[in-house]
Amino acid sequence: MKKQRFKTQHFHPDDALAHPDHHKPKTRRDMISQGFVAGAASVLGAPWLANEAMAALSSDVVTGNNGNNCQLEYGGANKIPFICFDLAGGANIAGSNVLVGGPGGQKDFLSASGYSKQGLPGDMAPSVVNPDTETNDFINEELGLAFHSDSQFLAGILEKTSAATRSLINGAVIAARSENDTGNNPHNPMYGIYKAGAAGALLPLCGSTSSVSGGNSMAPASMIDPAARPTKIDRPTDVTGLVDTGGLVGLLSKEDTVAVMESMYRISDAKLGAVETQRARDAVIKQHVRCSYAKSADIVSQFGGLDLSPLSDPDIVGETGIFSIEEMGDREFSKTASVMKLVLDGPSRSNGQPGAYAGAGTVTLGGYDYHTGDRSTGEARDLRAGRCMGAVLEYAARKGKPVMMYVFSDGSVFSNGTVDSSEGGRGKGVWTGDDQQTASAFFLVFNPGARATLLQTGNKTPEQHQQIGFMRASGDVETSSSPAANNVNSLVETVVLNYLALHGDQNRLVEIFPKHGLGGAERMDQLTAFEPIVQGTL
Repeated sequence: MKKQRFKTQHFHPDDALAHPDHHKPKTRRDMISQGFVAGAASVLGAPWLANEAMAALSSDVVTGNNGNNCQLEYGGANKIPFICFDLAGGANIAGSNVLVGGPGGQKDFLSASGYSKQGLPGDMAPSVVNPDTETNDFINEELGLAFHSDSQFLAGILEKTSAATRSLINGAVIAARSENDTGNNPHNPMYGIYKAGAAGALLPLCGSTSSVSGGNSMAPASMIDPAARPTKIDRPTDVTGLVDTGGLVGLLSKEDTVAVMESMYRISDAKLGAVETQRARDAVIKQHVRCSYAKSADIVSQFGGLDLSPLSDPDIVGETGIFSIEEMGDREFSKTASVMKLVLDGPSRSNGQPGAYAGAGTVTLGGYDYHTGDRSTGEARDLRAGRCMGAVLEYAARKGKPVMMYVFSDGSVFSNGTVDSSEGGRGKGVWTGDDQQTASAFFLVFNPGARATLLQTGNKTPEQHQQIGFMRASGDVETSSSPAANNVNSLVETVVLNYLALHGDQNRLVEIFPKHGLGGAERMDQLTAFEPIVQGTL
């Protein structure tokens, strides 16, 4: 084993990372990936609200004085909640966190040099059997998906979840190359999830930055819906601000507050009728303004006075909460709590089924460009990311709702075999530089009824469905192993396919994305991990 012979600098999880081999950060994406700014949480889209809220509004507000109806309904069915983590900068996923093997699946082990490249020295490789116990000490399958037992993603998830929750989790990993340190990777799947039917009673989607995708990485251009643009939220009070009436609810009754906001609509409508915008799309502009006032009144009629703050939710914060009050001072925990509150909580639907305030969300975690010549910096950041992931899974369990949680990063890292023997490095390989060849993504599914069952179709075993694509013995992605392996657009389509498959709707991929690149039905079955856990909707 190579020993560390030089003095390294270890970084706090919130320290910025300046690399001599990288240009100085110039864009917001650069700053997020290197940890100079936080990937603040945000909320996407206009408020599309439920049918029953319309009855509380006067007919002229609902239909419009000019006969131009404002759409006050959200457009999706009640689908499985979806949250993705965008680890900005090129985090390690394969090997040292989630095992990725050869064609046979996660336990079709790589070579010693392949694992070394992925940060695991020979005496920590998952293929090593302990002669004393005759078991493999470096594989943990408590979440269904096989992690390295010293994975800090895993450590964080285990810390924040109960044993009962973990027994209902399963997952799959996708071997897929991804360009390093760039927001130009069209990684973000949320628009695809929205097109698959996910939407909430208050918001269709929620995200992490003010970008078009709502995250650090881009969304595939073919999936973008211009109506769903992010509104930045970076603290729990901004979540409550979604239904803030500036004190009207409290000074007035809820009914009187709605009446005031309806009057604001009528006054604005009258003024718009007397104004010429001098724009070619005059009618469209005026309709957007009218509907903004109508939707604001509808928000108050349905949600006015409701406390959406994660700080007020005992399942999230407090003595019995997932996070302590002190932990909520951490920007990443606070952000995660805000997004998961919107996606996993919400009012009951008219059919009695549980609803959600938002259908899907992205949490961007910054500072994952952590090839700093040590291992401890990346380990600390992976541990915090794991705690955020575990919080999502545990909150879903407490709300009694399924969730699909997807984790991706723009690029990856490699190790040259040098070992960090510090307390934080724990004898693992230092991260030496960027390497898109070692990249992967993974998703976990929590199902409150029973652990999701791996698919078994054709000549593929369940173990092969748990790993989509595979790696060469050298620790690099085999680019011919799946459509997702060498094309990020196809990676996103694969994620959406698996989301649809959880509802038994995988055949709808052709309807939603007629030009998808995943092939026919037989090929799509090979790219699907699980049997359905719900049929159509919750």
